Amino acid sequence: MAPSGPADPPRTASEPAPRTPLSRLAELHGVASAYNPSPDRTVSAPDASLVAILAALGVDAGTPDAVRAALARHEAGTAGRLLPPTLVCWGGLVPAELTALPEATRLVITTEQGETRDSADHLPPGVHTLHATAPDGRSADAHLVVAPTRLPAPPGRTYGLLVQLYSLLSRHSWGMGDLGDLAELTAWAGRALGAGFVQVNPLHAAVPGDPTDPSPYRPSSRRFPDPVHLRVEDIPEYPYTEDRERLRTVLERADRLRESVLDKGALIDRDAVWELKREALESVRAVPLGPGRQAAYADFLAEEGQALEDHATWCALAEVHGSDWRSWPEALRDPRSPGTARARGELMDRVDFHSRLAWLTDAQLARAQRSARDAGMSVGLVHDLAVGVHPDGADAWAQQEYFAAGMSVGAPPDAFNARGQDWGLPPWRPDRLAASGYAPYRRLLRALLRHAGALRIDHVMGLFRLWWIPEGQPPTEGSYVRYDAEAMLAILVLEASRAGALVIGEDLGTVGPGVRETLQERGVLGTSVLWFERDWEGDGMPLPPESWRADCLATATTHDLPPTASRLTGEHVELRDRLGLLTGSLDEERGAAAADTREWLALLSRLGLLRGANGGGPARAEEAEIQAVHRFLLRTPAHLVGVWLPDAVGDRRPQNLPGTWDQYPNWRLPVADDEGRPVTLEELAASPRLHALIDVMRAESGRAGAPGSPPRRAP
Repeated sequence: MAPSGPADPPRTASEPAPRTPLSRLAELHGVASAYNPSPDRTVSAPDASLVAILAALGVDAGTPDAVRAALARHEAGTAGRLLPPTLVCWGGLVPAELTALPEATRLVITTEQGETRDSADHLPPGVHTLHATAPDGRSADAHLVVAPTRLPAPPGRTYGLLVQLYSLLSRHSWGMGDLGDLAELTAWAGRALGAGFVQVNPLHAAVPGDPTDPSPYRPSSRRFPDPVHLRVEDIPEYPYTEDRERLRTVLERADRLRESVLDKGALIDRDAVWELKREALESVRAVPLGPGRQAAYADFLAEEGQALEDHATWCALAEVHGSDWRSWPEALRDPRSPGTARARGELMDRVDFHSRLAWLTDAQLARAQRSARDAGMSVGLVHDLAVGVHPDGADAWAQQEYFAAGMSVGAPPDAFNARGQDWGLPPWRPDRLAASGYAPYRRLLRALLRHAGALRIDHVMGLFRLWWIPEGQPPTEGSYVRYDAEAMLAILVLEASRAGALVIGEDLGTVGPGVRETLQERGVLGTSVLWFERDWEGDGMPLPPESWRADCLATATTHDLPPTASRLTGEHVELRDRLGLLTGSLDEERGAAAADTREWLALLSRLGLLRGANGGGPARAEEAEIQAVHRFLLRTPAHLVGVWLPDAVGDRRPQNLPGTWDQYPNWRLPVADDEGRPVTLEELAASPRLHALIDVMRAESGRAGAPGSPPRRAP
């Protein structure tokens, strides 16, 4: 083990850390021995953290002798290696690693389509296998990713809606928004509002618990959606359910649950919703599938294969042993063990139940995207990919060989959080991903893109590097681990191009040098939030619209930020003060927030965008300011402009307040109006305030270069 002791003090950029055998070994394995929180400051990673991270990558560095031996092994392996495990071929350009092979090296390339080639020239897009044999007898097997040079630009400019699906209740949903509501929303927004897309939160399967973690960003599985989003009444077998009395009772309880949220101020209770839906789904499942439906289900099982069997097996085992697979009987902790195979056989009825739910949920997702495209949306649904998975969940169990044991992903200390952040998500091992040709990553992307017009990638910087934190240590004791960004991006571009989908990277916060430029080069859009867009390299004032980047989704806020009404009034500061989250005094924070707002409103006024703010009282002024903010967004060259749906009715409550757990009802609030009264989908459709904002979006669309051109209508 590395010697224990106090962490080294931070070093400045002019005083770099001395290069040691341990730091050299770490760098060779993609582990940063230091990082730069600011251009003039360098912080060294603690030796103990480097040792722990290397151990998670399968490298023993616990003693000086172990470090020397690991260095020798790495150097010997690199010297004799013909090829890395994964190569990238952009747009048909043969990668440098192949052109550098010894003369007369023989290549045998087997394409995804089953063809055999002896050259990397003119290969079709895909992930192909390659075998190389050099004249000296050395050989190597590798994966060859052939991808388009970049993703196409969006089909013209457009605007759309951003919403957390669970928060969007209708008079038909059971206490939280569901896929029936999503299909209804896309049909209305496309046909009546001229919107080009609807972006939703991750719909990944959650880890069941008591209570279930409501965050959509800590899922059990990113590959499979959560059946809690099902609209039970839309399942074809539902009308033929025989136990009508049982179903009638469930529906009555669902009505009461919905009314408690909409009319009595209750929070969204995901567990209560799932309890009702699971009971109803058990009854629906008792209805035999017709021949065509049975054939479709069989096709789905065959297509999803081992991944679905693993997911459904975990769900069945969790019903018996609890959701933390690390506390299960030892024989069941390995998804490939004989014990797990026996348990799967014993629980086959429950495995089939959870497989059936995955199929039904997939079908309703497909229906929501069809609804969007039939309504004329140029993009349709924008799905969201969380940065990782819950360590207790199905993916962490089924894909153990790809995850770094004893590690968590987070963020280092910065100007906004001096303690750093630990997100509690195990990271993928870059070495195992590369060795597999990024197989789990490819499968994940295909699943998410299947029913999407675009994919948002949370913390897209994670394609380049992630901050790893050893278990039991604070975030300050972590270090960055590098991923093969070229390979990760190539597969992303490949799969998105196959699906005909856009990709939006969430690139807010600390972004490494060159990351945004590389993403732009490959056609990945960024995310620009109005309040963060300032001339940081100049006078620090709000950035004028013509200076914004075009390759982005431009918005006024996100799920992690205050709604626009709250930002304009300063209510977000009061909320954080009540919860003890302010880093400065209340007066200081109030003053800074008010100055920020004044600067933005002054720019909106100078540009002639602030109209109708005088007269009509504070409520009318606030509404006019929100409209002005969106006029500004439309003045930027951004390809996509997003309207946070709660902003359209004056909601003041953030959906998530980072830095809180049980102090604030994160991920449990319905969309509400300016007085905090929940607003249903039906009421949204009739809201004068919403339509006034949408009229602004559509009127400004008539300006040259503004988004929102007339949508394509389905025949």
